[in-house]
Amino acid sequence: MIAQSMIAITGLLAIYLTQQEYKPELKKYASFFGLAGQPFWFYTTYVNEQFGIFVLSLGYTYVWYLGFYNNWIKGKIN
Repeated sequence: MIAQSMIAITGLLAIYLTQQEYKPELKKYASFFGLAGQPFWFYTTYVNEQFGIFVLSLGYTYVWYLGFYNNWIKGKIN
């Protein structure tokens, strides 16, 4: 139940933040919350033997990481 709640909270926050038109400075936080939810996805899919979704979660992790890298790591270097 905790994992499902965290998936919902972090997932909705991440998606909401990607759609910020009037406060674009908030968009960079989407990848933070997207990445924060991934361990809960891995745990839930593994425990429930949903290995297809587990593999899909690896893809989502990579994409959220790209956003994190571009907004937080690369952005601070330049």
